[in-house]
Amino acid sequence: MEHADLELPEPDTKDWTWTVHHRCPECGVAVGDLTLRQVADLTDLAARQWVEVLEGDDVAALRARPHPRVWSPTEYAAHVRDVGRVFLTRLDLMLAEDTPTFADWDQDAAAVEGGYATLDPRRVAPGIATSLGAFAARLRAVPLGEELRRGHRSNGSEFTVLTLAQYFLHDVVHHLHDVGHPLKV
Repeated sequence: MEHADLELPEPDTKDWTWTVHHRCPECGVAVGDLTLRQVADLTDLAARQWVEVLEGDDVAALRARPHPRVWSPTEYAAHVRDVGRVFLTRLDLMLAEDTPTFADWDQDAAAVEGGYATLDPRRVAPGIATSLGAFAARLRAVPLGEELRRGHRSNGSEFTVLTLAQYFLHDVVHHLHDVGHPLKV
């Protein structure tokens, strides 16, 4: 199947914010009791695992979709790379402004515009390491007491710096699960 002919995955319209309060039954991850430092450490661990996945020997398998409407490991990785960038911007906004509202981000449009389906996994690997590493480093630099600063998504969902970090980590780890490589702690 040519990449240009690939169908888009079903848009994910679920509200995943509940994952900061409950264990995810799909991936088994519970992020709600983690501190910023723990989220940062687990983000670094997940970044290393994503790089390992992307540096696998079978590039064709990394670019292959298990089903026409399900992303390949490379597409998921490119998404996670971009999630790191988006969430770093949101984190910085929360630390600079009082109760900001985040700009919308259409992950499906980003996948199309970014050509996720055509990417070489070995070229995505450094980007994911950089993106997740920057987010983890920024979490470690959050001043004491600032983890309760607030921000909102355009749909009204409220986050603190801490819950934003927890929500972010669930996304990164959940997608490792999606590609058959659950986080090894």
